[in-house]
Amino acid sequence: MLVFPNSKINLGLYVTEKRSDGFHNIETVFFPIPLHDLLEILPSEKKQSEKVEFESTGINIDCSAEKNLCVKAYHLLDADFNLPPVKIILHKVVPMGAGLGGGSADGAFTFTLLNDMFDLNLSKDVLANYAAKIGSDCPFFIYNQPMLGSGRGEILSPVELSLKGHSLVLVKPATSVGTAEAYKGVKLGFPEITLLEMVKQPVSDWKNNLKNNFEVTVFSNHPEIENIKKQLYEIGAIYACMSGSGSTVFGIFRDPQNLKESFKDCFYWEGLL
Repeated sequence: MLVFPNSKINLGLYVTEKRSDGFHNIETVFFPIPLHDLLEILPSEKKQSEKVEFESTGINIDCSAEKNLCVKAYHLLDADFNLPPVKIILHKVVPMGAGLGGGSADGAFTFTLLNDMFDLNLSKDVLANYAAKIGSDCPFFIYNQPMLGSGRGEILSPVELSLKGHSLVLVKPATSVGTAEAYKGVKLGFPEITLLEMVKQPVSDWKNNLKNNFEVTVFSNHPEIENIKKQLYEIGAIYACMSGSGSTVFGIFRDPQNLKESFKDCFYWEGLL
């Protein structure tokens, strides 16, 4: 079976407080976007003791197979349902260290695909609980619709939000930003206007009110990322922001763009929402 795990952007992201378990609470609106990896899971002829094979193509994945979220997802379900052996083939298109949730989507889609393949009949809520065990934003990709995320990002509630007809541009420089780096020195606090109130406003009103408070720290360390945001606004974006903890900056435009030549040394993607 073949599926196409998509990625996401964050519309506003506020780190609100540090938790007693060492994590942070956040508030954000997750929004799915049509930039995809490719994920295929096939029955395997391997011995039962080996259970899962993993193969990747496309962008090089800089971790061992056992640390990949697709493999972790398989092992979690296998522990409870004794799954048959499989071969997982992942073709990576979504860049890593980009704030787009590509790895989280791959893991979440693995849960969904295994659920369908082996008729486990698990609800989305149950799958989301499994997904939360491998990553804070993995549960979002189980539902894969605009969601307000709180807690570590795993507490979700639907948001009525459409950006249909807008064009989205993604620009990621060669720089990648680690999660630990992004959190170091981030200013904690809640938005002045709630995210639910803000995303109900016209996109043209978001520029001065809908913020990602990772930007202060990340832009200070990586001015090239801040320059991308400035450039997108200069070109005509009605809203631009860094996604997640970076390093991708996205721009929302009223009309399709062709800006690849403006960002020659960067990963560039454009599509309609």
